[in-house]
Amino acid sequence: MGGTLNHDDDAMTLGIIGVGKISEQYFAAFESLPGVRLVAVADLDLDRARAVAEAQGVDALSVDDLIADPRIQTVLNLTIPAAHAEVDLRVLEAGKHVYGEKPLALSPAEAEPILRLAEEKGLRVGSAPDTVLGTGIQTARAVLDAGTIGKPVAANAFWGAPGHELWHPAPAFYYQPGAGPLFDMGPYYLTALVTLLGPVVRVQGASLMSDRVRSAASDPEAREIPVTVDTHVSAVLTHASGAVSTVTMSFDVWATRIPNIEVYGTAGTLSVPDPNHFSGKVQVATSADREWTDVEPAAGFVDAGRGCGLAEMADAIRRGVPHRASGELAFHVLEVMDAILDPAATGEIRSTVERPEAVPLGQPGRSGA
Repeated sequence: MGGTLNHDDDAMTLGIIGVGKISEQYFAAFESLPGVRLVAVADLDLDRARAVAEAQGVDALSVDDLIADPRIQTVLNLTIPAAHAEVDLRVLEAGKHVYGEKPLALSPAEAEPILRLAEEKGLRVGSAPDTVLGTGIQTARAVLDAGTIGKPVAANAFWGAPGHELWHPAPAFYYQPGAGPLFDMGPYYLTALVTLLGPVVRVQGASLMSDRVRSAASDPEAREIPVTVDTHVSAVLTHASGAVSTVTMSFDVWATRIPNIEVYGTAGTLSVPDPNHFSGKVQVATSADREWTDVEPAAGFVDAGRGCGLAEMADAIRRGVPHRASGELAFHVLEVMDAILDPAATGEIRSTVERPEAVPLGQPGRSGA
């Protein structure tokens, strides 16, 4: 038997399914996360699972054995997007909570049974991204909530890059269903917009698949990557608050000077840092002088990293309160993305969600935060 990480007596015991590249960021954060204790890992590649388990001092199990392990209370699902729903359902059927990487599933129809089963069994579903819980987005939210820029009227969110094949050793899955620029990067930006401006009620989207030939830059002999998803996506979102957001996500941008997110209000403009990071510079320019002013961190988890949403969920379960990086929030964002890409959709968003409770300035997973 292997050892365990994070030896809090009342820590939530955790198993991880999928130990690919993203898992490295979670492992790096575990030592500093309170209330979470890693017990075992599993992967379809058993050799990789054994190597990771040895490095972490925990057990390597088959996927079936990990899901059935009575020691484990919660499973962190780090599988590829196409497997998210299947794994989540199996975990919930086994009576365990689940927290997963984004997106929640490939479609709302695939995700609905996850939330329904969790409700039936009294279990929690959590989902990345948890970057919105850091000081960057939470400080920006505090500025909005304080009325510093007046009533929000509109926002612009932009992410563009040439494509992950320039750096990722195995980039093919970024061009398959469940990925592309919208499903890969969109959750960060859309979750930030919902956190800042509230739920979305209507979308209008336009997208295309460029004819660029793509192959992994790390392998000169690599074959052409089949592209089955749109590589440039734009949309206009109408929020329940009345604010309108313009969103662009693209794998066809070689260079840009467009800011990540800006929010425009009746009395000023708010510059929001990269929502793919937990912290960053927040700036405000008000109608009084229209000069940019830096805003000191005033809210959010300090020095947060991947997994802070998982730690916050563990703390919320212990306290019997809702967790912030919830399956309901992830479902709402998923429905928005699905509607953006569906040319036959009416554009109306059926689901809604409350803005998660604001995060006071502090450490992740501490009671009361």
